[in-house]
Amino acid sequence: MAKIRFIKENLTVEVPDGTTILKAAKSIGAPQGDRCGGVCACSTCHVYVLEGFNNTSEIEDEEFDILDKAFDVRSTSRLGCQAKVHGDIAVEISDESFQAFLDEHPNDKEAAHKLRGK
Repeated sequence: MAKIRFIKENLTVEVPDGTTILKAAKSIGAPQGDRCGGVCACSTCHVYVLEGFNNTSEIEDEEFDILDKAFDVRSTSRLGCQAKVHGDIAVEISDESFQAFLDEHPNDKEAAHKLRGK
């Protein structure tokens, strides 16, 4: 089992090894976007792995191609739909992903902002 901590939302979830960051986020209501439904066709599930980057799966070429379209890409950027965890990690949902969540879930805006302390 792996623990994923969503820093800004102060949420932690324990998931089986091999679970994607996006699936983990959805399981606890973390506000992570996924306009394409998690099929590596957009960058709205973009996160930063702040701790435990080596506990994520290898980045494939397709993920690199999509990350090229994301905003504010960093050396620890991953797509939540592609990054599978194999140990404990801490992530920050990118502002791009948070905004996508708000756009996708207009009825959850207030709750999402409260999670982020905004």
